[in-house]
Amino acid sequence: MAVPQLNAPLCASPPVPSVGIRHINLPHNERFVVVGNHLAQHDRLSLTAIGLSVHIQSLRTGTRISVKKLAERFPEGEDRISDALNELERYGYLRRTRVRLPSGQLITTTESFNNPPAMRVRVPGQAVPAPVREAPPPRPTVERPAPEPVASRPAPLRQPAAPGPASPVPAALLADLRRHDPRLLLSERDIGRLAPAVDAWLERGVAPDAVRRTLTAALPAGELHRPAGLLRHRLTELLPPPLPAVPPSARRPDPFQTCDACDLAFRAPEPGLCGGCAHAAVDLTAA
Repeated sequence: MAVPQLNAPLCASPPVPSVGIRHINLPHNERFVVVGNHLAQHDRLSLTAIGLSVHIQSLRTGTRISVKKLAERFPEGEDRISDALNELERYGYLRRTRVRLPSGQLITTTESFNNPPAMRVRVPGQAVPAPVREAPPPRPTVERPAPEPVASRPAPLRQPAAPGPASPVPAALLADLRRHDPRLLLSERDIGRLAPAVDAWLERGVAPDAVRRTLTAALPAGELHRPAGLLRHRLTELLPPPLPAVPPSARRPDPFQTCDACDLAFRAPEPGLCGGCAHAAVDLTAA
């Protein structure tokens, strides 16, 4: 029979729980976004800005991320979201650019950068190229015969005609816009060019107050570099159609009149004789 060993351990000691975070990571096979530690552990960005940047990087291209859209999605409110967007723009994770379309409308284009430090790093002996936009493919060229030279003097350049005096009501309406928004300060030349477009609205039965509300409602934030172009675009693109003609069935009937000869009531636009008395008077005249 074996002799018991008194120096053997009675049981294994339980594991001591570690202090701090423990990571339990599983691989993502779909619907994931890669976030660098330069963003996740940024020492100057707020927690709201870091989380908002992660959310923006997970969105599809073309998704709108205006302050109002983000405030509808998250409970932080427009002020905190606006401050977070400004932080991301300050540290290179976001870039917003104002672009004017050929129609005169101003839009804001937004670009998100998932790795701004890489765009600033320069490897010794090798430069990291900046991202560029792909150029559209070149159009095919069609060879055309050269025109025969014509011996003639070039036509003089046509000078643009100066705008004439604006109508009183449209001119006053356009000049008064700066009372509603100081950014809508127009010169006399701009007022003369925009007045015919305002006249078109008034001729179609639109009240001046309705025209003013259309020109001043939902203006873009920030400085307006070309307020006249913005107003011209709205006056042209939002012009309402003419009022339809009133059908005869919808017209009001003529008021009742009293015949001057027989006191018979009849409908007519003006007082006078009824139909029977008018015919009798014509017959007497003919006789």
